Amino acid sequence: MDLNKKIIVIGGGFAGLELIKRLGNSKKHDIVLVDSNNYNFFPPLIYQVSSGFMEPSSISYPFRKILRNLKNVRFRLGSLEQLVPDENKIILNNGELKYDILIMATGTETNYFGNKNIEEKCLPMKTISDALSLRNTILTRLDLATRIENSEERKKYLTFVIAGAGPTGVELSGIIAEMSTSVIIKDYPELKEKDTGEIYLIDGQKTVLSSMSLNAQKYASKKLSKYGVNLVMDTFVEDFDGETVQLSNGNKINSKNLIWAAGVVAKVFKGFPKNSFGNNKRLKTNQFNQVHLFENIYALGDCAIMDGDKNYPNGHPQVAQPAIQQAKNLADNLLKSQEEWKPFVYKDKGSLAIIGRNKAVLDFPKQKYSLSGFIAWLIWIFVHIMGLVNFKNKIRTLYNWIGYYIYKDQSFRMIIKPNNLRKQLNGEKTYHNKV
Repeated sequence: MDLNKKIIVIGGGFAGLELIKRLGNSKKHDIVLVDSNNYNFFPPLIYQVSSGFMEPSSISYPFRKILRNLKNVRFRLGSLEQLVPDENKIILNNGELKYDILIMATGTETNYFGNKNIEEKCLPMKTISDALSLRNTILTRLDLATRIENSEERKKYLTFVIAGAGPTGVELSGIIAEMSTSVIIKDYPELKEKDTGEIYLIDGQKTVLSSMSLNAQKYASKKLSKYGVNLVMDTFVEDFDGETVQLSNGNKINSKNLIWAAGVVAKVFKGFPKNSFGNNKRLKTNQFNQVHLFENIYALGDCAIMDGDKNYPNGHPQVAQPAIQQAKNLADNLLKSQEEWKPFVYKDKGSLAIIGRNKAVLDFPKQKYSLSGFIAWLIWIFVHIMGLVNFKNKIRTLYNWIGYYIYKDQSFRMIIKPNNLRKQLNGEKTYHNKV
């Protein structure tokens, strides 16, 4: 392989960052990481930020600090707008970059299934910005509820509808239920003697955690119901006008809080032909993560759907482990001659979901065995702490969790509303350049 091939990595999530760490300081490559954020964050713990149990800095870390010791890696803050494959060039919102190898690790975005009302009025939970907005909204509406005398109107502010009963929806409904019986009672004494709201978990599947084992599904359903969460399965959210959630079974729920955790879809960029995309808009790849129709473009993780794996004909799960493992395999291949490349083989390491304090479920690989309760909860804590990007974040998160476990409380419930970024940057120039 020629020396100093220029690699551009789009996206600094699990896959992108893992690949860069493995190719960092390689004398064969010059690498540019492109991301629309200047930080990496840990998506599995977004829901704890949104509910005020963690601060954003506990699960995020600046890219430039992560990369500062990798001499062959640079960071570019920007968003991909278009691919120009004939020229080995990408167009960003702030300039252009040339590449020898392009690696797409762009992850996913929230899927609203074409419903514009839901997209405009719901509360998404995909990014740090979404989590902070959700935290602000929850806390603001709780405060408003203390001043509303009409019980029906007050209940709209205190009722939470969560669309999507996968791990994120289950974890969020569990933590909101815990807040209702501890934090809210302590912080909002005005609501003690009044009718409070309800929590609904909605999903089109027949059970919560549909991708996990039957034992995990039963345990989660039982514990959530015990928490007071209303499980509405085999039902879709059809519409939302900001006041009422319309369900596919004909029922309506009066609530101002529709939290959307119902699905994701891969991002689509100009320049890729339509037949490059497969199910859920994911880029079709071979077993070396090479995008169909291209020799020097690769896709990793959530945005990729790989041909040739009989165990996963609809693509690998859109979770951290496939992304990390694909990145490791591609990095190893890029350090070898192409004749020595090894195809990707996914090693299932099991699945985890937390329901609440001391309550979690764990499926071992291929769902041969499952575990629930306190031990599964401890394993969940260990896995998520180890998944954080640096030691400081690990220690901070562990400290926060120990404090919450002892006191059943946290102190990150601040309503912080920064000024509009456009106003902050008013008068500053936007610089475009070509590299």
